[in-house]
Amino acid sequence: MDFSDYRVALIGVGLLLLMVFVQWMVGNGRKAKEAGALPGTPPKHLSHQDFTFRAWRTHQNTLENLGTMLGASFLAIVAGANPFWVALLVWVMLFGRLVHMILYYAIATDKNPSPRSYFFGLAWLANLALLILGLIALL
Repeated sequence: MDFSDYRVALIGVGLLLLMVFVQWMVGNGRKAKEAGALPGTPPKHLSHQDFTFRAWRTHQNTLENLGTMLGASFLAIVAGANPFWVALLVWVMLFGRLVHMILYYAIATDKNPSPRSYFFGLAWLANLALLILGLIALL
């Protein structure tokens, strides 16, 4: 199968993976600077008021969604879904996750929905649409 039609979508997937790596570096790098930090454990200060917690939760939230984001992306590509729609939905997911990350880093709030929630929802809807697109392409 020639994947060149999906180049734009695959660039978006690559950037999504890069974003996860950056989130890991920010979250774990910040936590490692705290006294008594243990690898693999949540930050000690479990509050949105603490940047270390917000950075850690941003990474965790992206990891929680990564399986379906990657799965839907590759399902749509392998199933031969329309490359334009695959690329558009991948980039909408990436945009939503990126703005979610920025807002989570910038705004310390326990309010729900918070401004970041809208971008979480945008990425979630794009992911659902991509999954449906992939399933339809299989049929």
